[in-house]
Amino acid sequence: MTVSLEINSITAHYGTTRVLEDLSLRVGAGELVSLLGASGCGKTTTLRLVAGFLAPTSGTISLGGRDITRVPAHRRDIGLVFQNYALFPHLSVRDNVAFGLKQRGMAPAERAAKADAMLERVGLSALAERYPSELSGGQKQRVALARALVIEPPLLMFDEPLSNLDAKLRIDMRVEIRQLQRANGTTSVYVTHDQEEAFSISDRVAIMHEGRIMQFDTPEELYQRPANAFVARFVGFENLIPMRVVARNGDMVTAEAPGGVALDFSQSRFGAIPDDFVLATRADGLAVTADPQAKGIPATLGLRTYLGRAYQYQCGTGAGHLIANGSLATPLSSGSSARLVPVPEQCCVLKPERI
Repeated sequence: MTVSLEINSITAHYGTTRVLEDLSLRVGAGELVSLLGASGCGKTTTLRLVAGFLAPTSGTISLGGRDITRVPAHRRDIGLVFQNYALFPHLSVRDNVAFGLKQRGMAPAERAAKADAMLERVGLSALAERYPSELSGGQKQRVALARALVIEPPLLMFDEPLSNLDAKLRIDMRVEIRQLQRANGTTSVYVTHDQEEAFSISDRVAIMHEGRIMQFDTPEELYQRPANAFVARFVGFENLIPMRVVARNGDMVTAEAPGGVALDFSQSRFGAIPDDFVLATRADGLAVTADPQAKGIPATLGLRTYLGRAYQYQCGTGAGHLIANGSLATPLSSGSSARLVPVPEQCCVLKPERI
């Protein structure tokens, strides 16, 4: 059964500390949504509320249209995959996978058959008789995943499931998780602090900060069109440049950066541009040139580092410290003067705020 999850205006406290503030989120049926953010942002608290390990101060949680806000955790029928695997050391791999089926009263022969079928799906049939102490980290995580999936839960939740694995195994496992989730069509919530991990497996991602969702969107939208300065910085827009419009001519807008340099922007590219805005760019969004006539921000080049595909420069400008990438073909020396020319395809326009 494929169902949706709805979190409506949830507020939560630890003692007198407010951890979540009026948080709402909808996960569509069969969708995999990640909660992404730094430690303390509220993502694990959200998972614990949905799982039933914590009770909200206010708000409701619905699964498949059924209000589960006050339903005990053991009656929510949610599959959970934890960071530390949470396997029973005294049970074999097969019995670990079959544990949830046993709790549901399934006959021994049937639960053994279902456990074996799931172990085959995760590639662990040959290890069915082993114990957790005899498995690698990746194998343990597959067992934990199989145990969560075998009960055919309406909702599957992951709590930093790959944090204990090495880099190569993390990449392999996230591919496996995504493939299994898609094959089963199980509605899923994935908690992580790893942006690459979240973006690579998710249909949509909720970026969280101080108990609030700052933006909830597809990975592509988050990466290319952040909604605010916090999200922009989070997804790698190193440069946030305050701008003020000084002229408008149809589609074209001329805006001035600190230091008096005027730059032109097309509203057909960026959308409606307010009189005051923030130009957000990654290092690739500012092209470095020694041409003094180029229409860009005057800069004094500082430290130059080699990235393989480009040289990266730390730049002093009237708009503050900026980071820009320059061509390998024409390296410039530290201390030299240059212009930083915005590359429209690598920039976005944000509303002004405290940055």
